Amino acid sequence: MAQIIPPSNIFLTLIIVAAAVAGYVEAQSPSTSDVSVADIVTPEFFNGIIDQADASCVGKNFYSRATFLEALKSYDQFGKIGSIDDSKREIAAFFAHVTHETFHFCYIEEIDGPSKDYCDETNTQYPCKPNKGYYGRGPIQLSWNFNYGPAGENIGFDGLNSPETVANDPIIAFKTALWYWMTHVRPVIGEGFGATIRAINGALECDGGNPATVQKRVEYFTEYCNQLGVAPGDNLTC
Repeated sequence: MAQIIPPSNIFLTLIIVAAAVAGYVEAQSPSTSDVSVADIVTPEFFNGIIDQADASCVGKNFYSRATFLEALKSYDQFGKIGSIDDSKREIAAFFAHVTHETFHFCYIEEIDGPSKDYCDETNTQYPCKPNKGYYGRGPIQLSWNFNYGPAGENIGFDGLNSPETVANDPIIAFKTALWYWMTHVRPVIGEGFGATIRAINGALECDGGNPATVQKRVEYFTEYCNQLGVAPGDNLTC
């Protein structure tokens, strides 16, 4: 015969069960609030990238793990998304793009950048300034006046009047990369690595624009995922 449990005991039982379930879920899905990006981006991981750059590369004496971690203080939600594996995938994706954009931290500025026009004259909110070039600079190769303007506002430098600051200050350089990432890439990262390619250089590379560069980015991403012990996931290309 089933025993009737008094209402007060039922309530207490429900609380205990709920707490147990919550504890189980927490154990199964580790919180990313305790994720340390510095513990994932170890000296070995970072140096494994930059050490592949030629000794003559200007970026060898510009980029460093220390400046990356310093810049990270302003964007402390980077690398903290979903599960720990999701965090590792985001970090792998970021450094895959940085590796491709800078050729293993070799370049600070875009090759032949001054000869290229990255001024969108239709953008009146962030108008181009005379004799200023908004070509690619920094780890993510920040480009265009409509990116330099808001990046400068967010970080605290005059992006429109002094875009060259990105190539002169390594901490600001990394901040521009993290700003762009958190603003334009983070919102789509759940869609797979291919979506991050589209967010960075989709107009030129995706939809058959340049399959070779897409594949190169994917190769870097897969390599870094392997180093960090995480599966790369689906939807890798664009």
